[in-house]
Amino acid sequence: MALSREWLTSGVSCVHGIWYLESNLKCDHRPVKGISVVNSGLEDFSVWYSTYHGYVSLCVCVSGILFNVFNVTVLTRTHMHTPVNNILTGLAISDIITMLSYVPFAVHFYCVHPTDVSTPEKNSIYWMTFLLFHINLTTVTHTISIWLCVSLSIIRFLHIRSPTRARSIRIARIKQSKYIIASIYVLSVLIMVPNFLTNELKPLGTGANTTSTYNATFYVLKSLNLGTQETQFLVLVNVFVYAIVGKLIPCCLMGIFGTMLVYQMQMHVQKRRRIIMTFSEASGMKFREHSRTTVMLISVIILFVVAEFPQGVLIMISACKRRFFDTVYLPLGDIMDIVALLNNAINFVLYCTMSAKFRETFIMLFCSLPKCWQKCLGERSIMYM
Repeated sequence: MALSREWLTSGVSCVHGIWYLESNLKCDHRPVKGISVVNSGLEDFSVWYSTYHGYVSLCVCVSGILFNVFNVTVLTRTHMHTPVNNILTGLAISDIITMLSYVPFAVHFYCVHPTDVSTPEKNSIYWMTFLLFHINLTTVTHTISIWLCVSLSIIRFLHIRSPTRARSIRIARIKQSKYIIASIYVLSVLIMVPNFLTNELKPLGTGANTTSTYNATFYVLKSLNLGTQETQFLVLVNVFVYAIVGKLIPCCLMGIFGTMLVYQMQMHVQKRRRIIMTFSEASGMKFREHSRTTVMLISVIILFVVAEFPQGVLIMISACKRRFFDTVYLPLGDIMDIVALLNNAINFVLYCTMSAKFRETFIMLFCSLPKCWQKCLGERSIMYM
């Protein structure tokens, strides 16, 4: 079936494997003069990886959910209550929500159904409504996570710069951290309101999909027409808000305060050496743990910047350059997803390797034998002595 004149003149970019967009299902994927064509290497890689993405993302999500449950359990212990740990707990909860939503998305759209075709069962009204919910939810949770990381870098910097041992001040800071977390959760939802308004479903008859042999209606996401003169004002507002407020600004702030943290850490290393020489090894050990915590938080910041900043740049280019969204951003979608999921799942490893207090608490909670077992084993060992 030939492309209609309407679609030929609109400059639609056809991408294999993009089964959820209105414009892509109206293509027959033949090179047409005047139409932006995806780089063959990028498209081949996108199609090849999409066959594995569902299974890879499921493994990452299942392990990530388990790891973040460990994080929440450990960080909410009474002796672990600090402003930084409160924010890390909020971060873990946000990551759990992201991955819980991604599991059914990956199972249905990548594992159960082929990734390169659309069927009435795959693109049903119920599953496409879930897809819409998933997109809106994960944009909010990603925004929450990245701004929690910004607050993490700021609070840690202020703590190092103005440490205090006064109990009243410590309690006040813990309360302030809870208010910050709640504010970030609420404001992230409000910031993403334009995203809720711009994403919508559209029914398509099978006549629009040349690969379909089903006599049924497909549901797809309405095209945003990014990078064209047909782009609606609200769509542009949504794209720029998400790219700037949800990606670029927080990444820049994390870079600034992360650099300041590194500088403060170097100053404390020099101070630690003087303390070890002047006072005792016990004081030096306390400073070493303090430095390891700072290094751990800097690692979390670096991972966020690496995962989120490139995506923010790509979103900005998509809004400004014609067909960049169709020919570059969409084929890279699965890669950006798995990078973000890995970032959500890996924090537990960082905490265990870099924080002795976290590691000891985790071992005490999950790796110690129950008291009844310890008593039983103790009695048996006495019998065989």
